[in-house]
Amino acid sequence: MQGSAVSAEIQLHLRVRSTTDFTMRTSVHGAWAALNALLAAALLLPGVTHAQGRRPPQSFQNMGGLHGLDGMRPDASLLRQNNGQDNERIPDVAALRQARGKQAHELIRLHEDVIEADPHGDPILKRQILVVSPSKEDLAKFLASGFTVAGTHTLRDLDLQLTTLVVPAASFTGDALLRLREISPNVIMDFDHLYTMSEAEDAPGRASTPVASRTGAGNVRLGLIDGGVDASHAVFRKAKIVHWGCQEKRIPSEHGTAVGSLMVGEADQFKGVAPGGTLFAADVYCGLSTGGSASEIALALAWLAKNEVPVINISLVGPSNRILEQAVLAMIRRGHVLTAAVGNDGPAAPPLYPASYPGVIGVSAVDDRRRVLPEAARGPQVAFIAPGSKMLAASPGAPDFRVVRGTSFAAPIVAALLAERISKPGAERAASAVQDLAKQAIGGNGSRSSDKGWGLVGEAYRISPDQMQP
Repeated sequence: MQGSAVSAEIQLHLRVRSTTDFTMRTSVHGAWAALNALLAAALLLPGVTHAQGRRPPQSFQNMGGLHGLDGMRPDASLLRQNNGQDNERIPDVAALRQARGKQAHELIRLHEDVIEADPHGDPILKRQILVVSPSKEDLAKFLASGFTVAGTHTLRDLDLQLTTLVVPAASFTGDALLRLREISPNVIMDFDHLYTMSEAEDAPGRASTPVASRTGAGNVRLGLIDGGVDASHAVFRKAKIVHWGCQEKRIPSEHGTAVGSLMVGEADQFKGVAPGGTLFAADVYCGLSTGGSASEIALALAWLAKNEVPVINISLVGPSNRILEQAVLAMIRRGHVLTAAVGNDGPAAPPLYPASYPGVIGVSAVDDRRRVLPEAARGPQVAFIAPGSKMLAASPGAPDFRVVRGTSFAAPIVAALLAERISKPGAERAASAVQDLAKQAIGGNGSRSSDKGWGLVGEAYRISPDQMQP
């Protein structure tokens, strides 16, 4: 594919159609389901029904709602996805899903007062329904049916109003959503799903400051939606961190700190992609297992839009959600570039979000030998691959670096590379930045594949444990 063809494909990828064009999105999802089914059959993996996204309602035995939640307290051990597989073999994806199902079951059991499962088994905030821009007439109908309003947020920069309804006592949240859709079928509404951090685990390890000799670009502005970033960490001494969330409290997380360091970090001999840049860091977890909801992510996107942050990384994964979709599409229409981890559920897994929304730059991960991680997702949502295994990133506390693995840590590298190419939001600028990066990708040959997208970028920004100072 020549340069003009690449440009046309990128323009198509970033184009956002009308939010009412559900026919297009349905056909795309159908194509993904077919692809996933073929991949599952080719790999002789069990659980093809699950791979196609047809999960038994409320079946905790098969529930795959959690996708690598990490860094949460007080029960982080229950929420960490253990994907430390040997890169020489394909992992047992079905076994991984079963393990995550048990983790999800345990999460809901521990927090049954605030979390429950949706009809597909994905965790949601209990007795809460999100509604986009309801009219006064619609609200009156909802109130007359026993619902109450917990709060309303006007997201002016996204041209959205988000209202949270409380489900009447003794009602199941799933049944309540069906009832609301019967009352006002034209109003956009959904559960408040929980999204998790797309991290896997390499061989256990923490390390002292690593050795690296690179030059990096600073003075860029980029955004992060994740757990809290430890701004006191030495790696951020030259960066500017602008915080949002948690009622102004600072609650550092391992995941957010690691991802942020790959974007703007710089230690004595360590450099992220854009050291010294300004990072607008939105904490949507606040150290809680119940954090990372669709509503919080939407509010974080609105804050980043208000600040005109051109490139935003979201290393979180979860199910499709109509409220999150509206916020994401609004950002893309404004000309923001959103990068997102495609997830670590294996090549035959259903697409995860927000990486799979139209226009989002989905990022997969490779190891130190340029092999796509066996647990990384595949599909048309993959736009680029970047380092994501046997690499170091900053960590709160001591030692100050740790070994990380997963698509979570590939996505921020791509985000920072794009942020160097776009200084302010704009549709043409966004397309130009992606096109320029695609031209520099390794192994793409001008075409796009379901496992490598347009190719490998950011290889120079991987620091391995064997590069540590003695």
